[in-house]
Amino acid sequence: MSHGEHIGYYVLMVCLSISLIVLGIVLYLACKRRPVESHEETLSSKPCARAYPLMDIDAATDGFNHHRIVGQGRLGTVYAGTLEQGELVAVKRIHPRFVLSNAGSGFLTVIKSLSFAQHPNIVSVLGYSEAPGERIVVTEFVGMVSLDFYLHQNPDGVALLDWSRRLRTAAGAARGVEYLHEGSAPSIVHGCIKASNVLIDVQFSARVCDYGLSFLAPHEKKGLIGFVDDEYWGDIRGGPCKESDVYGFGVLLLELLTGRRSEEGLLVKWALPLIKDMRFCELLDPRLAVPSDMKFLFRFAKVASACVGNSRKNRPSMGQVAAILNSLETELGS
Repeated sequence: MSHGEHIGYYVLMVCLSISLIVLGIVLYLACKRRPVESHEETLSSKPCARAYPLMDIDAATDGFNHHRIVGQGRLGTVYAGTLEQGELVAVKRIHPRFVLSNAGSGFLTVIKSLSFAQHPNIVSVLGYSEAPGERIVVTEFVGMVSLDFYLHQNPDGVALLDWSRRLRTAAGAARGVEYLHEGSAPSIVHGCIKASNVLIDVQFSARVCDYGLSFLAPHEKKGLIGFVDDEYWGDIRGGPCKESDVYGFGVLLLELLTGRRSEEGLLVKWALPLIKDMRFCELLDPRLAVPSDMKFLFRFAKVASACVGNSRKNRPSMGQVAAILNSLETELGS
C-alpha cells in the first residue's frame, strides 16, 4: 500500500470514527429525552381548570337568578347552572367583599391546583371565571343533599339516617379528606369541615365539597367558630392546617353521634365529659333507637374524642381516622 493510500485509509477511519461518535451522541440524547416527553404527555392528560367567560356563566344561571340558588355559604352563593352543551354545573359566586379584599390572592393558581384533585369522595373542581369584582368557582353538579340537611333541617331525614348509614357517611367523608391531605399533590387543606360541606347521595355515599378556599377569607370568623380549634385563632402557627381539619372532622362525628349542632363549640364541651365517663345514653341522638351492640359506637365516639380533645400535635392524622372508620364500616356490614 502506497503512502497516499495509507493517508486515505486513516482519513477514512477517522471520519468513520467521528460519524459513530456523533451517532452515539444523537442516540443518547434521543433516549434521554423520551422520559421527559412521556412525563409531559402524562401531565397534559390530567384535567385542568377550564376558564369560563363570565357571559357563559351568566347565561348558565339565567343572570344569577335567585330561583337557581341551591346553597348559601360563608364564602359565596351556589347556583345550579346549565351550560350551552346542556352540562349541569354548580356555580359558586364568591361574595364581593372577599373579592375586593383578595385582589392579589392568586385565585387562578389555587383553582388550577384544586382542579387536579380527583377522588370518589370529593366533588371535583371544573373551572373558574374571573372579571372585575367577580370570582367564580365551577364544580361538578352532583344533585346531592347535605348532611346538615339530613341531621338538622329535614324531620324525615333522621329516620333515613340510621346508625349504619351515619357510619357509612363518616367513613366516606373521612376517605375524601384523607385524599385531600395525603393523596393529592400538593396536599390540600379543606379549611372548613362541617356537615353542610358533606354531600350525601341516595346510597348514602359521602362527597366532600368546598375545599381549599379558605385563602379567600383568612380572617372571617363567621361560619367557622365551633368547627375549628382554638389554635386556629392564634398568632403563632394559627390558621387552617391539616390538624384544624381533623378537629372539624371530630365535630362532624359528634354531630352524627348526638344529632346536635355544633353551637359554636358548646357541643364539644358538652360531649367530651360524657364520652370520657361512658355515659352514652345521654350522648346518643335520642331520635334513634339504641343499637343492641354498642361496641362500634364506643369506638366511633373515641375517634371523635381523639380528634377534638387533643392539641394539634397530638391529634390523629386523617389517614388514621379513615382507617378506623373504614374498619368499623366493614365490620358492621359483614
